[in-house]
Amino acid sequence: MTLHAPYDPSNIFAKILRGEIPAVKVWEDDAVLVFMDVFPQSEGHVLVISKTSQARNLLEVEPETLAALTAATRRTAAAVVKALSPEGFSIMQFNGEAGGQTVFHLHFHIIPRWADRPLKGHGQAGMADMDALKATAERIRAALA
Repeated sequence: MTLHAPYDPSNIFAKILRGEIPAVKVWEDDAVLVFMDVFPQSEGHVLVISKTSQARNLLEVEPETLAALTAATRRTAAAVVKALSPEGFSIMQFNGEAGGQTVFHLHFHIIPRWADRPLKGHGQAGMADMDALKATAERIRAALA
């Protein structure tokens, strides 16, 4: 998909927001939903999405929505670090198919990193065990400040 296509309300994140597809939620408020990536590149891989915007990419997002997403990403990253003690973390955000985007609803990835654990490829990791995702989500949720 290009950077300039219309929003597709049948994308998987829109379905998650409508409750049509389950997600392992970490936390949410009126503006954002934070949930575990079911195809994690690393243990604790979390996604942050807007609940209010139909922006497909960074160029389309409303400034107030971007501010809420950025604050949620920072808050969640701090909880991930506290809960999982990674040696580092990556924040990733892809725009357009050529830019690596696979779901065309603006989102941020928080990916914990350890020097001795190779990072799995974006969109190439196998599906995670749901019980393991739920346990990790609980650890992160407990670490929220």
